[in-house]
Amino acid sequence: MEIPPFTLESEIEELKTEINSAINNVLQSGQFIMGKNVKMLEKEIASYLGTKHAVAVNSGTDALVIALQAAGIKKGDEVITTPFTFFATAEAIHAIGAQPIFVDIDEKTFNINPNEIESVITSKTTAILPVHLYGQSANMTEIMTIAYKHKLKVIEDVAQAFGATYKGKKLGSIGEAGCLSFFPTKNLGCYGDGGMIVTNNDELAEKAAMLRSHGSKEKYHHEMLGYNSRLDEIQAAILRVKLPYIDKWNNARRSVALNYQKLLGHINEITLPYEDDDCYHVYHQYTTKISNEKRDIVKDYLTKSNIGSMIYYPIPVHQLNIYSNNKKMIINSEKLTKEVLSLPIWPQMTYDKQVFIAEKLQEVLK
Repeated sequence: MEIPPFTLESEIEELKTEINSAINNVLQSGQFIMGKNVKMLEKEIASYLGTKHAVAVNSGTDALVIALQAAGIKKGDEVITTPFTFFATAEAIHAIGAQPIFVDIDEKTFNINPNEIESVITSKTTAILPVHLYGQSANMTEIMTIAYKHKLKVIEDVAQAFGATYKGKKLGSIGEAGCLSFFPTKNLGCYGDGGMIVTNNDELAEKAAMLRSHGSKEKYHHEMLGYNSRLDEIQAAILRVKLPYIDKWNNARRSVALNYQKLLGHINEITLPYEDDDCYHVYHQYTTKISNEKRDIVKDYLTKSNIGSMIYYPIPVHQLNIYSNNKKMIINSEKLTKEVLSLPIWPQMTYDKQVFIAEKLQEVLK
């Protein structure tokens, strides 16, 4: 049996007729940039997440860059974030001339530890950028309390957690802005690149909409230096087909996670994902911990058994070569890069595949 870490095969088959029709309608319309599908998608996602505004852009990375800039973060500012994430989080901060300040994560949730934040706040600190990693929210109560106390902006990185909630509120609707990614592997993904900024702040939304389109409200009337970062009509049309299924798919991911829990819960060498009581986890990844230097042995064995698994992330951002002058130890982040292993998960994953994975994990860990 061959099992990839993730596949869109079942989804594409299920939605083939709807997606082909949506694409064909765009082709017939002749409008491929900033058309009615983009406008409707913005309204539909704002409604789903409970925000006043949504601004579609061409990637999750651009969503971060533009949201930070639209929120007033500027050159020389410091933005507190996590090193246990994809590089784009820090890269976006650099892109606007600000400086990422890394603090450690909570070992159970993999998310930024609020207890570490206040110790690094300086006169240059202007924002906190929490990442809702693997599909579970960071502790937004404590983060927002710190932000309010120190007059900081909070920009949420929701790339891996579309549809997840914290205390009943959809992620992306809690901070000053939320940044979404529609990369194909995401819980809500298009079949190319795409992203979106969601916010309740009128001024931020207006500025983000200008920045995505060369700094203009009106064509050829440029009021600031911006970007060419527009979501195209075909991707918006595909996302509009997929959005009504997102709750069904997120619930299916949770069912897959529950199956793993039952199949793997008795294996002492594996620590299964922790779900905080305040959170609705949408399991973008099903990330386990395997300690005692066995993780790489397990991964190799799964590979030989034709089972795909992934390490998110093998190097914490603060230890990348571009931060070679950074000597600061960030203990949990450094430790967990040697322990985490994400097992295959997608909404349509069948139980027999999970049983096969569990059998192989038991074999290698005997």
